[in-house]
Amino acid sequence: MTTPDPRNQKPPHVREEFPLSDITGRIIAAAQEVHRNLGPGYEEVFYQRALALELSGKGLEFNREVWIEVFYKGMKLGKKRVDFIIEGVMVEIKAKKAMDEVDFMQTLSYLKASRFEIGLLLNYGSRSLEIRRLINS
Repeated sequence: MTTPDPRNQKPPHVREEFPLSDITGRIIAAAQEVHRNLGPGYEEVFYQRALALELSGKGLEFNREVWIEVFYKGMKLGKKRVDFIIEGVMVEIKAKKAMDEVDFMQTLSYLKASRFEIGLLLNYGSRSLEIRRLINS
């Protein structure tokens, strides 16, 4: 009996049923590398900078600190900044001891305003990287 080659196996965070799973999987792998190296305890901006370096090293195209327009009944209310747009995925970063419902709701609102299909909410402040996938439905 042959053992499957681990190089051909997909990481556990890449699943066919998740939209844009290959890209989000690569983003999560980059985010995990940042958390492994920095650990918790820094301000959000340090994780943003480190993640930008990881994304570049992995060949992912991204924009950091992107302004999105917010509308109400077709009227523009203003703009809000999101941390990253990475190959069509909106990414918000937190550096808190634990995420709470407000973080989730805020990121979901940004996702809807941005009109992107998929978002990731990443929290670097806890012992393990916290990850939430969001779908704009």
